[in-house]
Amino acid sequence: MIPVTKPFLPGIQEFESYMSSIWERQWLTNNGPLVNELELKLKNYLNIKHLLYVSNGTMALQIAIKALDLKGEIITTPFSFVATTNSIVWEGCTPVFVDIDGETFNIDPAKIEAAITPKTSAILATHVYGNPCDIDAIQKIADQHSLKVIFDAAHCFGTKYKNKSVFEYGDISTTSFHATKLFHTIEGGAVFTKCPDLLKKMALMRNFGHNGPDEFAELGINGKNCEFHAAMGLCNLKQVDDILDKRRLLSFYYWKALAPLKAKYPKLNENLDYNYAYFPVLFENEEFMLNCLKALENEKIYCRRYFYPPLSSLPFLAPSYMPVCESVSSRIMCLPLYHTLTSSDLDLITRIILRVQNYGQPESSEKVNVPIEALHPALTIAQNGAAH
Repeated sequence: MIPVTKPFLPGIQEFESYMSSIWERQWLTNNGPLVNELELKLKNYLNIKHLLYVSNGTMALQIAIKALDLKGEIITTPFSFVATTNSIVWEGCTPVFVDIDGETFNIDPAKIEAAITPKTSAILATHVYGNPCDIDAIQKIADQHSLKVIFDAAHCFGTKYKNKSVFEYGDISTTSFHATKLFHTIEGGAVFTKCPDLLKKMALMRNFGHNGPDEFAELGINGKNCEFHAAMGLCNLKQVDDILDKRRLLSFYYWKALAPLKAKYPKLNENLDYNYAYFPVLFENEEFMLNCLKALENEKIYCRRYFYPPLSSLPFLAPSYMPVCESVSSRIMCLPLYHTLTSSDLDLITRIILRVQNYGQPESSEKVNVPIEALHPALTIAQNGAAH
């Protein structure tokens, strides 16, 4: 069986050594030493000044919304994981969807201003598949209309924009360290901000608002994380460069093997250092995609329609028509991508897809020689030394 993803796991002996230290200290949670060590090492690795480790990526979004004291309407994307929209609704705000760009699959900045009303308080944009939004255009619009900006960067560990971590942008950025992510702590997430006052506020909020054993300085919630999850993060952080390199090589292999495929891939930002978090393929039509999905599943290869359906169709919200998102969502599929995949696995996956394209006829066994510039633009970026 080939699943769509597998969590990276470190050597068990290394993880057990951290478990032994937890048993010796008997300090399991509440800002323990491993949590503090992980935060410090993440800041050093990402070259950023501030971050707070929290229980998960959804909690990170909820804390961000609460810390910015957002009310009314929040402009957001219909093409993201459901946690993005759920967090807005959970915090008592109204999501206002803006359609996506048909090339990048991120929120389309050209359509944002038309959605702004006197009730709009913020823009919450997702960097889909680790590919940053048009950060500068979104920030310019937000500044012109005095709006806050939250970037849902759940897919973005290791991604850089203009030679800085993508987590550096917006009033607050959030990420996920869930087991499905390329860097994970089993469950976990983080919030990032350059504002010291916001950082202090969120630090209080993630721990019930405690400002000492008997004091409460802020409305808070249990958003902290524990020593066990931090231990997994410390193990995995040592391997993250190798993980990023392997995913880059696997992605290149896919692009070359699928060169004959009638399909598209997300257009990557020009100022990008990409992390290869996912391998999404946008097929010509939904029928073709579903036929590939079925053919792969027949061989116990499991892909994912990610993201499907559009968030604008959630049953607890008023329906809104997002034609570009609906078209992309109906045709996109993420192929398996994880550290232990082999070239043989990728050969099998790509042969099946190309066979479907050829209407059941066996594909040529000859190697396809494709010039580098004909492949995904990311390859050209990587050739110039800008990618991992």
